[in-house]
Formats: sequence, C-alpha cells, structure tokens
Amino acid sequence: MNGAGMIFLVVLSVVFIYAIFTYNRLVGLKHGIGKAWSNIEVLLKQRHDELPKLVDACRQYMQFEQETLEKVMQARNMVLQAQQKHDIKALGEAEGALRMGLEHLFAVAEAYPELKTNETFMHLQARISGLEDAIADRREFYNDSANLNNVAIEQFPDVIVAQLAGFRPYKLLKFASKETSDIDVNSLFKR
Repeated sequence: MNGAGMIFLVVLSVVFIYAIFTYNRLVGLKHGIGKAWSNIEVLLKQRHDELPKLVDACRQYMQFEQETLEKVMQARNMVLQAQQKHDIKALGEAEGALRMGLEHLFAVAEAYPELKTNETFMHLQARISGLEDAIADRREFYNDSANLNNVAIEQFPDVIVAQLAGFRPYKLLKFASKETSDIDVNSLFKR
C-alpha cells in the first residue's frame, strides 16, 4: 500500500471514530432529556394526586369559593392532558394556569381562619408548595438537557451525524406569560 492509500485509511478511520463518538454523545443527550422528563412526570403525578385532597379540605370551609376550587381542578386536568400528549407548549400554559389558581386559592384561604389552622390543609399546602419547588427545579434540569441537545445537533460537524441519524430538537418547557407577570394582590381579596 502506498503513502496516499495509508493517509486515506487514517483519515477515513478518524472520521469513522469521530462519527461513532458523536453518535454516542447525542444518544446520551437524548436519554438525558428522557430522564429529565420522567422526573417531571413523577412530580406532576404526585401533585395531581394531592390536589383533589386539597380541594376537598377547602370545600368544607370555603362554601362560597366554588369557582376558585373548580378553576384549580380544571387546570389540574389540563396539565394531565398536556402531560399525556407530551405537548410541552400546552403543559407550560396549563402549569401557568394551575400555579395561578393555587396562588389564588392560598390567598383566598387567608380569609378562612379555621381552614388556615386545619392540619390537613396545612399539610397539603406545604406538600404542594414543596412539589411546586421540585417541579421548578426539574423544569430547569429538563430545559438544560434540551438546550444541550439542541446546540449539539446544530453545531458543525455534529449536525451531519445528527441529521443522518435522525436526531431532533426538543422544545423548552416554558410557563405561560401570565405566570411570569406581576400579580394584582388586591384583586385576590375582592369578593
């Protein structure tokens, strides 16, 4: 074999090894996104199971706040539907509506002293607040994982391997704009 043939084989070997390395790295990124999404699903399920208990505890005291309780349950159902469809955009919007509903519920609960001191309500409020914080943390992890994937599949020369192997970008999980806007606290206390 002549020198040109050896150089060609070395270059071909380097390209082949690089393609294998890149493919394996992209597979790892894809599975990282799946893991991050699974972590979110676990927390969403836990919160989904706790919300009816919270609404039931509130119903005993908040007879005149049925609309608030119904909005929380409707938002809960929207989150479940978006989660089952793996619709990231719809999930973000539903999460925003649910969080706003919970904030409103907890603010309205301040007007009911017996409810505020009820052990079940206090436990559920703390549990759901903890789950909300955990969901926010996992959302950040998911978005970081999706962003790493999206950058990797667009960079040259990785984009060639990504396109040949069918890797796709993932949407970031964003909450609805009303979630990030200021809340009119006075409107929460008007009846």
